[in-house]
Amino acid sequence: MKQPKPHFFCENCGAEVPLHVKSCPGCGRAFSAVRCPSCNFTGEESLFKNGCPACGYAPAKTAPAAKTAKPGRAAAGRRAEVLPLWVYIVSGLAALAVVCLVFWWLV
Repeated sequence: MKQPKPHFFCENCGAEVPLHVKSCPGCGRAFSAVRCPSCNFTGEESLFKNGCPACGYAPAKTAPAAKTAKPGRAAAGRRAEVLPLWVYIVSGLAALAVVCLVFWWLV
């Protein structure tokens, strides 16, 4: 079976980037290396001809989700990190405590 040709995507805007291009055609960000989306191994693009040299990750034949990625959104296969709810509650209570202390100090 023929191995699928790797696809490259801009980490900044999610646009598909042709092979051997030094900057993103979508947002203009310059590239210095390729990073594996599976294990985060970073290296020259020539190392990734047959997939990731560290973990063996090879992309699927097509990547339809990445082609429809909107600027400013995470690329296909990547999920924006969301903090747990308790972090927001604790942060809000801490901010409220600081406001109360400042108000109490001024009065």
